Formats: sequence, C-alpha cells, structure tokens
Amino acid sequence: MSAKDIHTYIERLGNLLRNEMRRLGAEYGLQPVQIEALHYLSICNRYSDSLMGVVEYLGQTKGTVSQSLKVLERNGLISRTPDPDDKRKTHLHITRDGDRVLKAINPAPSLASASDALGKVHEGRIIEQLRSLLQTIQQANGMKTFGVCRTCRYNQPLSDGGALCGLTDEKLNRKDITLICREHADAA
Repeated sequence: MSAKDIHTYIERLGNLLRNEMRRLGAEYGLQPVQIEALHYLSICNRYSDSLMGVVEYLGQTKGTVSQSLKVLERNGLISRTPDPDDKRKTHLHITRDGDRVLKAINPAPSLASASDALGKVHEGRIIEQLRSLLQTIQQANGMKTFGVCRTCRYNQPLSDGGALCGLTDEKLNRKDITLICREHADAA
C-alpha cells in the first residue's frame, strides 16, 4: 500500500466521521470544532486545560478556538477556573452536561458499530497501526505528541501509585497520569 492509498483511506474516514459529528453536534447546537475542543478538554491534564492547549492540540487559530470555547461555556458544557497560583492563567473544565453530550456523540455511532464488528483482535491491530502512524508523523514534523503522562520521560513513578512530574516537580495523582499533556516528551 502506498502513502497515496493511506492518505485516501484516512481522508475518506475523516470525512465520514466529520459529517457524522456535524449531524450529531447539530442536535446540541455544536460545530465539529466545538466537539473536538470538548473532547480534548475531557482527556487533558491540568497542564494542558487552557486556551493554548486547545489551540495547539487542534491546530486551529487562537481566535477560532476562543470563539468555540465561548460557545461551549455559554451552553454550560465547560467552565473556567482561575489558577490558584497564577491569576493570569485560567483552567478549562468539562462540566457534567458537557460530559453527557460528549458521551452521546463520541465515539461516532458508525465508528463504534464498525469497531464492534471488527472484533477486539482486529481493533487492537488497527489502534496500534494508527498510533504508530501518528507518532511517526509527529516525530518527522517536530510536532507535540500530547501523550499520556505515564508514558512521558518526565514521569517519575512513586510508591503510592502516583508520580512526580520531573518537569514541574509537582506530584501527580493516579488520574493525572492517565491524561494527555501538552508538555509530553516520549520516554524512548
């Protein structure tokens, strides 16, 4: 299979999923970029739950993301909290309503159905291949990985099940290390 074939399949899958997200999001008054921002905020850690974290993850302009976040906040799907240590920073959090909306539309029903039909073994192979492709593209282009904290070179496991972030020297709890971070650096 050539890079052109891979591109064609990924592009087609992306279009199908985007169309489904557009349709499902419309039921909640949301555009695909707003759903993508909501999804990101549901999986990121406290170092990444900011306007710039969303901007970097989505690869959108600051203005586009800012407007999308305003819609999500106005609809009660996210909330803003000032950083207790730095009043210039604001943390963005998905609300219960936001979580409910996201669970109703993500993953897309067509993808969930196809994934079930493939079976766990085939699904696992696809996930591994897609992860590998993503990682290769990110490395080749010097992009941030936004990886899970527990796979980061800065993660220093502690005996209580938590960890210490070697970058910030802050303690991370068990939930923290399962979330993605914009400061992630591959351990390998």
